[in-house]
Amino acid sequence: MKIKTWLVYSFIFLTSICFSQQKDKTIDLIKFLEATEIKYNVKFSYAFEDVSNIDIKQPENNLSLSETLAYLNANTLLNFKTLDNRYITVSVLEKTITICGFIVNKDNKPLLGATIKHTTTSKGVITNAKGKFELKNIPLNAIIEISYLGFNTEKHLAKTFFSTNNTCKTIVLEEAQISLNQVYITKFLTTGLQKSFDGSTILNTKKFGILPGLIDPDILQSIQALPGVESKNESIANINIRGGSNDENLMLWDDIKMYHSGHFFGLISAYNPYLTNKVIVSKNGTSSQYSDGVSSTINMFTKNKITNTFSGGAGINLISGDAFLEIPLAKNLELHVSGRRSFTDVFLTPTYNNYFDKSFQDSDLNNNETTFNGESNSNFSFYDYSAKLLFDLGENHEFRSNIIVIDNNLDYAETTINNSETTTKSSNLNQKNIGMGGHWKANWNNHFSTKLIGYYSKYNVDASDLRVETNQLLFQSNEVLETGVKLNANYKLNSKLSLLAGYQFNETGILNETNVSIPAFNRTKKDVLLNHAFYTETEFKNAKTYLRVGARLNYFQKFNKLLVEPRINIKQKISRQFALNLKGEFKNQTATQKIDFQDDFLGVENRRWVLANEKDIPITTSKQASFGIDYKQNNLNIEATAFYKLVNGITASNQGFYNNFQFLSATGDYTARGVEFLINKSSSNYSTWLSYTYSINDYNFESFTPSVFPNNVDIRHSISLAFNYNILENLKASLGGVWRSGVPYTKPVEGNETVQDGNVTFVNYDLPNNETLDSFFRLDASLAYNFSFLNTTKATINLGVRNVTNQNNTISRYYEVDTNNQEQTIEIDNKSLKLTPNVSFRVQF
Repeated sequence: MKIKTWLVYSFIFLTSICFSQQKDKTIDLIKFLEATEIKYNVKFSYAFEDVSNIDIKQPENNLSLSETLAYLNANTLLNFKTLDNRYITVSVLEKTITICGFIVNKDNKPLLGATIKHTTTSKGVITNAKGKFELKNIPLNAIIEISYLGFNTEKHLAKTFFSTNNTCKTIVLEEAQISLNQVYITKFLTTGLQKSFDGSTILNTKKFGILPGLIDPDILQSIQALPGVESKNESIANINIRGGSNDENLMLWDDIKMYHSGHFFGLISAYNPYLTNKVIVSKNGTSSQYSDGVSSTINMFTKNKITNTFSGGAGINLISGDAFLEIPLAKNLELHVSGRRSFTDVFLTPTYNNYFDKSFQDSDLNNNETTFNGESNSNFSFYDYSAKLLFDLGENHEFRSNIIVIDNNLDYAETTINNSETTTKSSNLNQKNIGMGGHWKANWNNHFSTKLIGYYSKYNVDASDLRVETNQLLFQSNEVLETGVKLNANYKLNSKLSLLAGYQFNETGILNETNVSIPAFNRTKKDVLLNHAFYTETEFKNAKTYLRVGARLNYFQKFNKLLVEPRINIKQKISRQFALNLKGEFKNQTATQKIDFQDDFLGVENRRWVLANEKDIPITTSKQASFGIDYKQNNLNIEATAFYKLVNGITASNQGFYNNFQFLSATGDYTARGVEFLINKSSSNYSTWLSYTYSINDYNFESFTPSVFPNNVDIRHSISLAFNYNILENLKASLGGVWRSGVPYTKPVEGNETVQDGNVTFVNYDLPNNETLDSFFRLDASLAYNFSFLNTTKATINLGVRNVTNQNNTISRYYEVDTNNQEQTIEIDNKSLKLTPNVSFRVQF
């Protein structure tokens, strides 16, 4: 009985094997095609090498000809196409397939937001929360590029994704081993804001998410989300980093030094974020190759890779319209262009009206309306454009050239009627910055590379003001011309250690001119300064330690003066979650902004650049140190940093005093010290953060009484809170608020508000900066919706509202003598931006 049972089981087992083998039987493709030709009386046309050595599973015998061709198309990498009732072509080149895959890291965790792109077309997708992607109608031999920030980019042939059983291929990306400026936190506050391993903050505009109140990734507005970065008057033309003034920030655009940064006199950044794809902000511990900015370095880079893909985009909002294009000219030659222009001179919007009121509230445009009988009107417009030519000579030499032009123009007309005679007199203000530059980067071997940089920068602000009541013509001009040459040499000893040495030469000339018709007066002053600098640094990095130590030697030929500037930047991971960082630097700058108040430049732009002369205007120097601790785990980032900064060589004229020191000449210093704190929690669907800065910022002018008093930008407490949320896959919202202490101001002496000197009456101010304004609060919101059309065109609608609650914030206060009663004063408050909505529509292809 047992033998019979065993024989039965054996028979069943053998039968199943035979059946399985019959079912999975394969056949040579050529033989199958020959049999099909006989069976259906057709003829296949193919190249022997395309179909040889290919086996397929034997299909069912009862398939029709069309079903047989469909089977062959689905189960081979060949394209079977019917020409007529008899002839069928078999080819490889025309074959297109649908590919899919999963992108994971080495721990098999999905990578959300990885980019998968067909390199020769604009087709591309990003992975979902499961790391999955799918691309349709892809040629067999197409190259598929897979990239993700912080990981090595991989390229695969499309046919390697082909599967006869509809399974998706899994790709494991390896973490990138980057020796310089490795990203430490890939998502910081919002998508596209990243924290570099050296402690600097990187703004990646291509991947930029959403921030409260913004409709575009405005470069200089966005960095104000960082702790320690303020603007006491809501202007990107007056960014205060760790208590410094705006002119203390070194601003570079593709290595070109920029002397002007905004449109609408500081409300809009002048740099197109859709070609300026990366911004690095360094508050301290800067590389020795940079100087001339004692508070911070804001380094902007445009797209630098030749993609051989025609792409571009355009957008319009309630202020302006812009467009950009990336145009391949040859395999190794490409042109990038961008342009933007306001339409405020054609028609006005509520957004423009609020911007105008904010920018010109304390200028001749408003003040003159009360000092003459007549009518006035103004016309304001701005534009900017940039172009970049990219040329690669082989794989080891790249050549780049750039130009950028930023322009603001204001025309103001006054019309009076006297004895039936109409008189129209106009005034004009034009502000322009032109930058040109280029570089040659050469990789001589795997260890040694050089980069030669040259640039030219020109800044002009010109104003002509014809006063109706006095018939006086006032012309003012401020011009900055700077040329520079820089050579960097990098030597990479190994994957962890590299050396940098370099030389920089700058020639800076600054012109200030004033012309008055009645009474006749002319004053012209021009200064030129040459600066030579040698610098070197060593950079070491492994998985736990980052160290950059360097020094810069600056020689000022005119003064026969040598300044030595040591730099240090250390970051040490003490565990998987904790890291410590220590930074320090000495820096200098020779060009600063003098602030005048006698209605300079129509009272709109009251700052003019001046050059150090080592007499009444010394070279400004700074010493900074900071120590911080970082914590990172499960997308939770916590930072705490203590800082100390001493800036010497400031002048009373470049601080903008509204007190008894307003017209005095003196040099002094200021000391800023405090703590910055940030906590940020993020996931694939949301990001929220809270930042707090506590700082004390005091002046020290020995010739003044008192000699020590609060800085004009002494903001003791500053808090920002924001929340970003992806409501849907293509709908995002952001809400955030800013609260900070009021800035200091000076009141007149109570009961003795004015003082007379001869025939002139002045405000009799009390102790300097002894009072503070009420605290500042602003709530902002944004909404972004994106969609696609025409397959390759992406569109975005953004809505932003600044000051949602319409807070009536006072951002500065000063006093003037009351013309009706010269024993009293008038309090003048400058207000913040009112509730201001803006909306934009953008397309990108």
